[in-house]
Amino acid sequence: MTDRTADRTTGGVAMTERNETAQPVTHRITDTVANAARRTTSAVASTARTSGPAGAERDAVSGSARRARLSLSRIDPWSVMKMAFLLSIALSVVVIVAVFVIWSVLGAAGVWDSINQAVQDVVGDSSAGWNVQDYLGLPRIMGFTMVVSVVNIVLMTAVATLAAFLYNMAAALLGGVEVELTEN
Repeated sequence: MTDRTADRTTGGVAMTERNETAQPVTHRITDTVANAARRTTSAVASTARTSGPAGAERDAVSGSARRARLSLSRIDPWSVMKMAFLLSIALSVVVIVAVFVIWSVLGAAGVWDSINQAVQDVVGDSSAGWNVQDYLGLPRIMGFTMVVSVVNIVLMTAVATLAAFLYNMAAALLGGVEVELTEN
């Protein structure tokens, strides 16, 4: 049996190579198969620990995915606050664009002129100077929408963060929400 050893230094780590040409091929194949069997056995054992005995037998027989039962015991309030802030900004942009589009469609459809005509017909000639767009004009509606959007951003962020704190307190008492995950 020839045994040649060569030392190499790679990034400060000494590595040793060993050339085993005299080792029979069948011995190397047997070692590889034994290692694969050990990995399969440990995978089945970890499935048995996470899924219970029935799940381990089902997974071992059918070769399907592993399952794990986990509990969500804590939610990071800082990450919830950041996510709620981002989502509330996105919602505010959607609301502002939607209000602008709706107001524009109503104006193009002649709704504002119809409302002015209906008011003149009901009240008479005394309302000749009255215009609905003085009260529901685009600048006034968009300003009101932006104020509501800013208040919505602040409230949604605060409520979501408070909900994360409340969940953490409840999870400390009750153990959290249990979730079953499946690996495909």
